[in-house]
Amino acid sequence: MKIYKTTSGIVIENDNLFYLLRDENWDQFINDDNLAEKTEQIIASAIPLDNGQELIAEKLQAPIQSQEVWASGVTYYKSRQGREEESQSAGGSDFYSKVYTADRPEIFFKATANRTVGSGELVNIRKDSTWNVPEPELTLVLTSGGNIVGYTIGNDMSSRSIEGENPLYLPQAKTYDGCAAIGPCVYVTKNALPPETKIELEVERNGAVVFEDNIEISQIKRTFENLVAYLYRECSFPHGSLLMTGTGIVPSSEFTLHSGDVIRITVLPIGTLTNKVS
Repeated sequence: MKIYKTTSGIVIENDNLFYLLRDENWDQFINDDNLAEKTEQIIASAIPLDNGQELIAEKLQAPIQSQEVWASGVTYYKSRQGREEESQSAGGSDFYSKVYTADRPEIFFKATANRTVGSGELVNIRKDSTWNVPEPELTLVLTSGGNIVGYTIGNDMSSRSIEGENPLYLPQAKTYDGCAAIGPCVYVTKNALPPETKIELEVERNGAVVFEDNIEISQIKRTFENLVAYLYRECSFPHGSLLMTGTGIVPSSEFTLHSGDVIRITVLPIGTLTNKVS
């Protein structure tokens, strides 16, 4: 099942049928440890929409309201290599090597709803950064109790020139207006995603693909439960949270995003998150 947030209300998709819930509050609806069961019960007695696909296409929003977006770093070996490369001249490369093997993961605050955009909206690159990349990430949808109730797609936009200059600049490299994209929906399932689930990235410029790559989530070094446990150790989330699980797709230093680029991140069965760079 897929749950979409739209300006008309919450839309549930199941077996290519769409159901509209007009009076549901997103925070209350999504923050439910029994989200899958609740959603199944709702659609069992609901009447499908005739124009569900059109409604989503025209009124789609990012699947976030009061939730915070957090992110995990250096969870893939490729990410470790990329971070070591970008920070080598600043003498910070050893830190990324150490965190990859440490018991404690790197977890950092990414964005609030007002700095997050949905599929079809514009992401931003900082004007004071010379090297900017998308970071495609499977994103966990968590309740206030720290339970994984769904999955979505995240784009952790990153200013690598700023982070590479000094690891202490990480907040500036990661958090700014339009720094995160989430969507297009929350995929709800009672079962964990299989290890062979693939994250695919494509960047299009002037009608031509200038970068593409993919990776399986089996390459993530840490378990999702481990990441969630550290995030929730001393933080409370009254409305739940969203946790990006890291990127294993790291473009080389020759690649940087340009204004007008179109970024597509696909994770099946969730869908495709599409954003243009402002």
